Amino acid sequence: MRAPDTFVRMRKDGCRETVPPAASGLKDLCEVESAEMEYAGEVPEELEEQQDELYEHFAVTVDRGQAMLRIDKYLAVRLENCSRSRVQAAADSGNILVNGIPVKSSYKVKPLDRIALVMPYPKREVEIIPEDIPLDILYEDDDLIVLNKPAGLVVHPGHGNYSGTLVNALAYYFRNDTNYDVNDPRLGLVHRIDKDTSGLLVIAKSPEAKTNLGLQFFHKTTKRKYVALVWGLMEQDEGRIEGNIGRSLKDRLQMTVFPEGDYGKHAVTHYKTLERLGYVSIVECRLETGRTHQIRVHMKHIGHTLFNDERYGGDQILKGTTFAKYKQFVQNCFDTCPRQALHAKTLGFKHPRTGEEMFFDTEIPEDMTRLFDRWRNYTSHRDE
Repeated sequence: MRAPDTFVRMRKDGCRETVPPAASGLKDLCEVESAEMEYAGEVPEELEEQQDELYEHFAVTVDRGQAMLRIDKYLAVRLENCSRSRVQAAADSGNILVNGIPVKSSYKVKPLDRIALVMPYPKREVEIIPEDIPLDILYEDDDLIVLNKPAGLVVHPGHGNYSGTLVNALAYYFRNDTNYDVNDPRLGLVHRIDKDTSGLLVIAKSPEAKTNLGLQFFHKTTKRKYVALVWGLMEQDEGRIEGNIGRSLKDRLQMTVFPEGDYGKHAVTHYKTLERLGYVSIVECRLETGRTHQIRVHMKHIGHTLFNDERYGGDQILKGTTFAKYKQFVQNCFDTCPRQALHAKTLGFKHPRTGEEMFFDTEIPEDMTRLFDRWRNYTSHRDE
């Protein structure tokens, strides 16, 4: 993703300022966008960072001769490929400003009003090309889709990944749906998981569903559990990890824990030890909050880095012996599951239209089950 030369930033006080990327932090954001920013079941960025800064995606000044008209009707005409319901959803989310102040869809525009559509992320210049990529859809209705994302599939286009993503696949899947904007870089995505994390994602098929589901993630009412293999034998059968997570001050591609709480965002992960296997453990993690790389960062913080997590050092032998035979065994395990051993296994939420409780569960993928079996076999023979 290329950073624009300048962009408009909306401050918390409602004032606009035009700043270069270096002054805004956008340059860093563009550089790390390719780092599969895990919404390991996380709050979507557009909600998590709603109070930080907003970026202008569209702006217009109302003509002097314009008669008073509801803003949803006005923008439905002015914005290409945008329905009135979408404008209303944007207004409900506080994304439509008039003279720097958020307004509701019932607001009536007046001559010389300055209207701006703002989002919590910079405007992207990436066209979404529909691509025929298979989707493992577990459930679908008029409002949403629940799918099982395979490891290796990037969720949305970004620097270095402009095609072959889940968003490209969704654009193809919805290519004949006139209500779905295929060039929206956040096509119905309510949350994200890393490229190399497998598991469940919910996709909203309408702005209303997206807003409703997004608020459920924001208010922490969704139910999400992950299964992971981590280095080391867990001492506790279960526990709670609490510590602010923010971008590392030493490596911008990594997140880290700031235990003093002076930086980063509040994060809580609950874990349960399912099985101890020699020098590794199988754990179940439940997210109370959703931060970038939360499970990966929290587990490393307590000394149990995810197995084969390259970014956080889990692709090295962190526990065990120095024997050549053991080193070869671990390398074979890395080859068996050539990515961080993390799977988003369950997902629960209330249906955005009916309010019905919905719960989905998936099988652990084959690469991870084979990995678990290798360690079980190793442990059983070692104990003989």
